[in-house]
Amino acid sequence: MDLTVVQDLIEAHLPGSRATVTDFMGAGGDHLAVRVEAEQFAGKSLIEQHKMIYAAVQEHMDSGAIHALSITTVTLDSGASA
Repeated sequence: MDLTVVQDLIEAHLPGSRATVTDFMGAGGDHLAVRVEAEQFAGKSLIEQHKMIYAAVQEHMDSGAIHALSITTVTLDSGASA
């Protein structure tokens, strides 16, 4: 999986967000870690934030192109991590 494609999908799904995507296994591009900063996370639970990210990449999760996804979220307006 091309990491920039995943970044673009997340940033398109959450306009104004900033996503950083890395392959934490170092090869193959199917075990990914994402860090997403977005105003849309404000007031949302951690589960709701993660669902927002999964919604952006679900097609690739379903196809197996992404096998594992580790998520870190940051709310831009407060800088709080989840």
